[in-house]
Amino acid sequence: MMLHFASFIAYTARMDTLQILRQTLAAEREAIEIIEQKVGGEAVRAVELFLQCQGHVVITGIGKTGLIGRKIAATLTSTGTPAVFLHAAEAIHGDLGVIGERDVIVVLSNSGESGEIVALLPHLRSFGVPIIAMTGHTESTLARQSDVVLDVGVPSEAGPLGMAPTTSTTAALAMGDALAMAAKILRGFSKAAYGRFHPGGSLGRALLRVRDLMHSGGAVPLVQPDMPLREAIVVMSAKRLGAVFVADDGGPLLGIITDGDLRRILQREADPLNQCVSEVMVSQPQTVLEESFAKDALDLMESRSITILPVVNTADEPIAALHMHDLVRAGLATWTDLGD
Repeated sequence: MMLHFASFIAYTARMDTLQILRQTLAAEREAIEIIEQKVGGEAVRAVELFLQCQGHVVITGIGKTGLIGRKIAATLTSTGTPAVFLHAAEAIHGDLGVIGERDVIVVLSNSGESGEIVALLPHLRSFGVPIIAMTGHTESTLARQSDVVLDVGVPSEAGPLGMAPTTSTTAALAMGDALAMAAKILRGFSKAAYGRFHPGGSLGRALLRVRDLMHSGGAVPLVQPDMPLREAIVVMSAKRLGAVFVADDGGPLLGIITDGDLRRILQREADPLNQCVSEVMVSQPQTVLEESFAKDALDLMESRSITILPVVNTADEPIAALHMHDLVRAGLATWTDLGD
């Protein structure tokens, strides 16, 4: 009986915890829905200021909103709008030097009355640059001293006490993301530019181009179509890519012979070494352009069970080679992806 009662108490506690989790997430969702309805001309003006800014977007705040400010600055910077974070407390101890005459300032404060923020405002105004307020109180000191006011106010914070910054910081973060995405799209920020700003990690690897990994110049294993297979094997061994590409000088790609093809040729032909390459090559091989994403090249290799691709130009002339080993070294593939 006692064991059954203890199990019931534990089950009830789990249910209460689950209810708290769901209520908190529901409150966060409602906060975003509230500020979505508030977005209007002031937010459009803020994006325009971002696009017109010839310096940096300087974002400042303190406490939890300061942490949100850091994230917004990071998002802006990575999507084509140079931004820096300025800690409100450190600003009046020398860090104001980060602000320049071509900058735009964004100040985050839910109350708009934080002591550090209010003390900082006159100094920010002295730079004569636009100030954007992101606040939950549009009649606050911060709002009155700003050029653009973004209303991110929400009725209450999550939880029964309603004190810890939760829904208010979610609202500010969502607004920051919205501003960053609008600026990114209107700026015409390309996927290629995004790749330059994110060279590391899985994101950077996903944005690598074939040109970043390919073998070009003297490394390309090119042979003439009338070359004896015996000599083509020498070229294949010297270039160490496991294949030769067949083409006339300055002409389009005619075919390919891989080391796997070579084994199959030796198995089926009685004396193939003196045959011309054109007689034993695989015609119309799979190719890739140098501007293609390396990930797309990998998908093609995997779907066709091949380990090397000729890289061609728009005239179908072979200009480079891409090997599965290159994709492995770049972290796009694993050794288990290597096939014949």
